[in-house]
Amino acid sequence: MAAPRSPPFRAEHIGSLLRPEELVKLRYAVADKSASPESLPPVEEKAIREVVALQQSCGIHSLTNGEYSRHQFWGTFFETLNGMEEVNLREGGYDTSIFRQYAPDVKSFMHAKTIPNAVTVATSKISHTGKSSYLPEFEFLKTLVPQDQWKNIKLTLASPSWYHFRYGPNKAYLKGVYANDDEYFADIAKAYQIELKILYDAGLRNAQVDDPNLAYFCSEAMLEGWKADPDNFQTADEQFSAYMRFYNACFARPHDLHLGIHLCRGNYLGSRHFSEGAYDRIATTLFRELNVSTFYLEYDTPRAGGFEPLRFLPREKNVVLGVVTSKFAPLEDKREMVERVYKAADFVAQGEDTKTREEALKRLSVSPQCGFASHAEGNALGYEDMRKKLMLVRSIADEIWPGEP
Repeated sequence: MAAPRSPPFRAEHIGSLLRPEELVKLRYAVADKSASPESLPPVEEKAIREVVALQQSCGIHSLTNGEYSRHQFWGTFFETLNGMEEVNLREGGYDTSIFRQYAPDVKSFMHAKTIPNAVTVATSKISHTGKSSYLPEFEFLKTLVPQDQWKNIKLTLASPSWYHFRYGPNKAYLKGVYANDDEYFADIAKAYQIELKILYDAGLRNAQVDDPNLAYFCSEAMLEGWKADPDNFQTADEQFSAYMRFYNACFARPHDLHLGIHLCRGNYLGSRHFSEGAYDRIATTLFRELNVSTFYLEYDTPRAGGFEPLRFLPREKNVVLGVVTSKFAPLEDKREMVERVYKAADFVAQGEDTKTREEALKRLSVSPQCGFASHAEGNALGYEDMRKKLMLVRSIADEIWPGEP
């Protein structure tokens, strides 16, 4: 079976784009009640129209709303499920002992003595409400492009393990809610399936899961912490395999819904990352077992390792190479980036049923390494810097795959 194409397109981006300052300030004002909720939609919609036009002017076909309807990249999927509660909003706050202290993002937050983002756990049995928090984003984007382009619109989705990995064993749910992870995973998977069906029925055909957690299994520091944790009831490899089964239960879908996954090592305020480590350790299991069509992989710095693991890529799957950094302003050298894509293709060509660089290139694309604004304030570069990065991605793609979107 051939790998799907268009989507993914040759020139991609990961989803989030730098937000206008007016939008960021207004969202905070609404949150602290110094502005009315009714004041937000007009400003948000104007900003989305402008950022869609920016993507179109840069030759990007997988259009997103820049995640302008969200404060942080994962949205509110989990927070709006029945049974999930933000426990840090309760009187008295939360118990820090629930966290996996060596999880790279948690470790960074604890070192800074701040809350690890939202602290959301299952306080009763989880189920979908029947109402999608992602759907309004997609419906508004549909009003901005012709109907024959709706299939190109890309919606970014939360990782199934987002509110599981950060917590210690059996701490993602209150005592008595679930007997074990398998029960918890089963209910999350049912909810995820309902979410995908709602979005598919509305016309969504291009989705990307944003997942920092799987890349953390490449981090030696995290793995050492895991090994030293006496509360763990399985090895890191066993947990990773459990996640593969869990994700696949979430990702069952119609054949014409393109689903990819972006692996991230952190993309926080001020362009911070949380972990390092090459894909070698997880590549075989990840590429061969995870039921996605496309992997959006960071490859902008040595902390992501080399291209060697790409030789394990099955012939029916794609890789989008994130060789252009979204964290800092200086532009990469185009010729160097083109050569890096060719080098990656040579490793793909070592894999099953792929004999030549030309064949391997059919399954590759290029993109920035991550989003430009996983959180409201965004990375340490400007709007014009971002535009130049997107144009560079388009230019690299045009040289390698002339005439292809």
